[in-house]
Amino acid sequence: MRTTTLLGSLLAILAVAVSACSSQNRAISSEEVHKLAGSAQAGKARQAAEERLRTFIQAYTDHTPLSLGIIVICDRCLGGEKTRRFDPNGYDPYKIKCSLSISAYYGADPKKMGSVLDSILDGGDVTGSLIAFGHDYYHDHLVDYHRGQGPDPIGVDAGEPTQLSNPDQTLSWDPVRDRNPRRMVQEPDVCLDHNPPVTRCVVEPTSQTVAAIRNQYGMVFRLDLSVPEYYKVPKK
Repeated sequence: MRTTTLLGSLLAILAVAVSACSSQNRAISSEEVHKLAGSAQAGKARQAAEERLRTFIQAYTDHTPLSLGIIVICDRCLGGEKTRRFDPNGYDPYKIKCSLSISAYYGADPKKMGSVLDSILDGGDVTGSLIAFGHDYYHDHLVDYHRGQGPDPIGVDAGEPTQLSNPDQTLSWDPVRDRNPRRMVQEPDVCLDHNPPVTRCVVEPTSQTVAAIRNQYGMVFRLDLSVPEYYKVPKK
């Protein structure tokens, strides 16, 4: 009798353990992803992430010669995957993870490229600035290059530099000298996957295009920002 009771207890414990493991190892359904992505907590985190990135966009608008033309918002929540057996790297500990990226497109005068870059770097030099790029050895030589006062800072045969980048921000622009169409800032991808709150793709304003900005100002700059995993819910 005692053996039977002990066996029953062990089976009950095993059943609970299996149930717990199953809940942690299973893939998350699309319905649950939609529910979690639409929660008040997710909405609050989403708003905070977007507002934060918009402050960077505004900093470039307020403190540089760049003229803002388009903002493209890409917001995506992904459900956790089912654990892959016998794969030590296959465990996904989260029910959902949401990430946000924003690209801002600006216009500028290519005839004043040296001064434009110099002003951007001046803005980045200010203590507490949200502009990530300031004056340094390479950046100063880049300004001189665009003012016709020095060689290409990355080498004679390297091709015209068209980007500044760090882990938080990437600023790219149309080539000024070779005007190679393949190296120009491209139009944003068409928003096909728009299903809030799980996926969100927004273009502001919808009527604006990169080509129109280029026609108006002469060249286009693109600022890329992101907040990876601004919201996530662990499996329990």
